[in-house]
Amino acid sequence: MMINKMQNNLSLGDVHGSIDTTIKGPKWKQLFSFFGPAYLVSVGYMDPGNWATDLAGGSRFGYSLIWVLLMSNLVALLLQNLSARLGIVRGKDLAQANREAYPKYINITLYILAEIAIAACDLAEVLGMAIGIQLLTGLPLVYGVAITVLDTFLLLFLQRLGMRKMEAFIIGLIAIVGVSFLVQLFIAKPDFAEVASGFIPSRLNKDSLYIAIGIIGATIMPHNLYLHSALVQTRKIEQGDEHTRRALKLNFLDGAIALNIAFFVNAAILVLAATIFFKTGRINIASIKDAHELLAPLLGSAIAPKLFAIALIAAGQSSTVTGTLAGQIIMEGYLHLHINPWIRRLITRLLAIVPAIIVILIAGEEKVDSLIIFSQVILSVQLGFAVVPLIHFVSDKKKMGKFSITLLIKILAWIIAAVLIYLNIKLVYEQCEELFMHNGNLVIKTIISIAGTGALLLLLYIILHPWLDRKKENLPGEVL
Repeated sequence: MMINKMQNNLSLGDVHGSIDTTIKGPKWKQLFSFFGPAYLVSVGYMDPGNWATDLAGGSRFGYSLIWVLLMSNLVALLLQNLSARLGIVRGKDLAQANREAYPKYINITLYILAEIAIAACDLAEVLGMAIGIQLLTGLPLVYGVAITVLDTFLLLFLQRLGMRKMEAFIIGLIAIVGVSFLVQLFIAKPDFAEVASGFIPSRLNKDSLYIAIGIIGATIMPHNLYLHSALVQTRKIEQGDEHTRRALKLNFLDGAIALNIAFFVNAAILVLAATIFFKTGRINIASIKDAHELLAPLLGSAIAPKLFAIALIAAGQSSTVTGTLAGQIIMEGYLHLHINPWIRRLITRLLAIVPAIIVILIAGEEKVDSLIIFSQVILSVQLGFAVVPLIHFVSDKKKMGKFSITLLIKILAWIIAAVLIYLNIKLVYEQCEELFMHNGNLVIKTIISIAGTGALLLLLYIILHPWLDRKKENLPGEVL
């Protein structure tokens, strides 16, 4: 059957516990068995959405937004660590934990929001890969978008090979991206003293805030929190506190290495854009395509544009695999429905292709990069609906026991959540204010107002839910 009710509640049931970490042998081999999940997660931190925001940030604001990248990476490291902790200790992914904790109508809403985040992410991947194909082959962008449907079959092939082979394939693509930008940075020769100045936080104006929020959304992606909590469960871990504690430490190390690689890639893109474009007065680089075309004349090297296009395709391709896995986790966790992976991939890909083709045909190819950045802002706006429940779950001493997070980590996590939510509310308010000033359509204003109010109420409910639930449990029973 294509669609059926899940017979068990295992996350990614086909590969759950498929990699044995209890194997006997050399210590390095035991350690190596834990490594992998974070590399699949890190792919989302260097996908085409990141390229668009990093290129925009570097070309328009020079090195001044590197600190936003660094802060985003540190925040991502903390949140991904919390996600892995949830999966290792409770044996549940974030979607399953939400289903268990919240009422049905709340879970349906959270599921819809999570699917929107997946679609927004996939939209960036589709457009990024299509641009890469166009730059490498000269095919029209619409044809490139259509070709991206074929990666459905690649995913099916990889899943048949098993989890370890899939991880190796993804790491190979990450290596292509990393080496490509290392070579381009070597050719560009940026002034590293000036680059270092970008690590000092600076004030964000309206324009830089929009790009900064896009960077945050492209870096800290909601679906990655669902993904990581499930991927760690592909490892078979021995029972007992000592083994759990060891698994947590090794997964933190796995995450630290993988996310630092992702930070290097993002910083390389931003620094490259700042060095080549901002420093030469070309601050109006409107698209990834513009950046590609200017690489050869400005760097004096014909290899740089080819490396740029190859890396873009590799980034988009690797992201499609992890995006599909995240979609599977979300659907199975919230709805307890299992769909064949290639059908799931096809549906997700078609949902991304339709708006991409519409934008290209109606608005033209020059609007594609704006659409990519907008998709990353959508991701960022939805962060609160994934981050807040995650913090609640890993703080729960009743269910996490001695592995619940410490008070210091809890305070830090809530500060991060508060900052992310504030920045997103500020961004949405400013964008809506501008829209309302230039658009007199009452229907559009009403829909936006209702959607915004509903989102705020939902977020408030999720924040307060554990206390409301506890209060409900403590109410005296009815007198018969």
